[in-house]
Amino acid sequence: MARFLIVGGFLAVIFWVFSIVDVCVQPADRHRGVSKTAWVLIVILLPVIGGILWFWIGRRRRGEKVTDFVTGPDDDPAALRRMSTAEQDARIRQLEEELARLDDETDGTDTKS
Repeated sequence: MARFLIVGGFLAVIFWVFSIVDVCVQPADRHRGVSKTAWVLIVILLPVIGGILWFWIGRRRRGEKVTDFVTGPDDDPAALRRMSTAEQDARIRQLEEELARLDDETDGTDTKS
């Protein structure tokens, strides 16, 4: 039993040090949630649990998108610049027609006494 505790403790220390080094060497855009400094503190103050949290939640994988928020084409200025004026006018007409259709549908189902 004592050997198990010694080996387990040794493995925990190795994992703890590896986690601290991994947090420190990752570029800032590979961190999720909180800042790099906060992750270092989490891993140092919560030795094994902090390392598990880092690898499970905090570390962004290679190829994973950096942005967590996706904007629609109507809210993206770059997409609007790429659209011609005719395309923008057609999109506005389409959205107005959808809105009018939705208003007509809700007007017919509203049965207040």
